[in-house]
Amino acid sequence: MASSSSALLLCLLFISLATTTGHSYSSSNAAFLQCLHLHTKTSTKNLSKLLHTPNTTSYSSILLFSLVNTRFNTPSTPKPLLIFTPTHESHIQASVICSKSHGLSLRVRSGGHDYEGLSSRSQDHQPFIILDLTNLNSVTVDVDLATAWVQAGATLGDVYYQVANKSSTLGFPAGMCPSVGVGGHISGGGMGTMVRKYGLAADNVLDVRLVDVHGRILDRDSMGEDLFWAIRGGGAASFGVVLSWKLRLVPVPSTVTVFAITKKAEDGAIELINKWQYIADKLPEELFIEAVIQTVANGSGGGVEALFNCLFLGKSSQLLQGEVDPENFFRNEQSIPPLLI
Repeated sequence: MASSSSALLLCLLFISLATTTGHSYSSSNAAFLQCLHLHTKTSTKNLSKLLHTPNTTSYSSILLFSLVNTRFNTPSTPKPLLIFTPTHESHIQASVICSKSHGLSLRVRSGGHDYEGLSSRSQDHQPFIILDLTNLNSVTVDVDLATAWVQAGATLGDVYYQVANKSSTLGFPAGMCPSVGVGGHISGGGMGTMVRKYGLAADNVLDVRLVDVHGRILDRDSMGEDLFWAIRGGGAASFGVVLSWKLRLVPVPSTVTVFAITKKAEDGAIELINKWQYIADKLPEELFIEAVIQTVANGSGGGVEALFNCLFLGKSSQLLQGEVDPENFFRNEQSIPPLLI
């Protein structure tokens, strides 16, 4: 039975919801909050600080902090009934159970870096809540085993920083943007600059902890290989809520080479793009070259340019001299130097 303080908390939360303008709240909201309270296994003393309703000062800042597509920030954009920022796994279990039992859609947000707005809005104006995983962001690195357990609310920047703190010769093959959330990035595949050498981020997942639709916490063994396969590329939010990933860390040189080259159309950009298409797959796996075609701002003359973003797993001297694999590095007529001119 809830304590008197817990009952008071629920009453206050209900009053907060009931007095908010712009939404039609009913007793079902209070029932949802009570359900959340009853299914949370940890202390609910500070639960109110994790629930953000439209009339709280934190609501708008949390809702918009990671919004990258402003078309989803209009008066007509459906807003969540509340935003829940859990600090414990049982909070997520309770959210899944209570959302399901009270007919509310659950939107899961890791880093919030999705241009489609799927983690911050609902379809057909269905009532929904946002489960924001920002507080669950720990990264635990085991250098001896070359693994890391990473909670879904961590960003790629968090992962790279913690791995680099532990080792200068281990890395993780994922994206370039440090603010992207690990939960969504890996569940969508996760392409990065080491993809040619080590594959996608999802290819380097060893285990996972996931809350399913019934509120159970599953790992790779208990969920089975079919579901484990599906959540690594198929979008995990379609199947549950990822709590954390166990990642395989990969060997990298202590020194790598990073460079970018920009060419305008009049400087041979089209010819270089054409050459890149023929030789990119024949270069050593240690060398990643991404070609981006983009428009040039009018202030810089306008037109079109090609941007080549590159990473080489080794020193620049090795790259220029072809020391990685001499027999294959220059096996075609086209070689690296013309591309770098």
